[in-house]
Amino acid sequence: MQIVDIHIEAARIQQEIEEYLGIEGNLIFDYITEAGKVKLNLITVNKRHAQSFLFHSEVGIDKIDALKKMLEYVQTYKEKENSYTIQWTAKDSKELQTSYFRARNIYEALDKLYYGRDMNAITVFSVVLNPVA
Repeated sequence: MQIVDIHIEAARIQQEIEEYLGIEGNLIFDYITEAGKVKLNLITVNKRHAQSFLFHSEVGIDKIDALKKMLEYVQTYKEKENSYTIQWTAKDSKELQTSYFRARNIYEALDKLYYGRDMNAITVFSVVLNPVA
């Protein structure tokens, strides 16, 4: 029986997720324990406008389970979710920013934009459902 080091396995899966998405170094794996389960929030960091956004959340029985579910999600999300373009500005900026999200609906896209911040810190000018390519 082979003993698996959970930290090594977690690092391997995290690296696989980063490589699959092609945004290495710009992802934050945020783990939260809730009701005996592990919730993984995958957060992207946009270097151009120095903002972070929620990419997706998964819940697992442990860290490895949550990571495996996240890997499965990143491998299939483009076929399962709609693409949205959101134009917005930060409260302390006049520059219009454009961000892209994959989500089941417009509300989920906005939740990903607002994740972890005060809703008054961003002004949204438009949300567009992108055509299917």
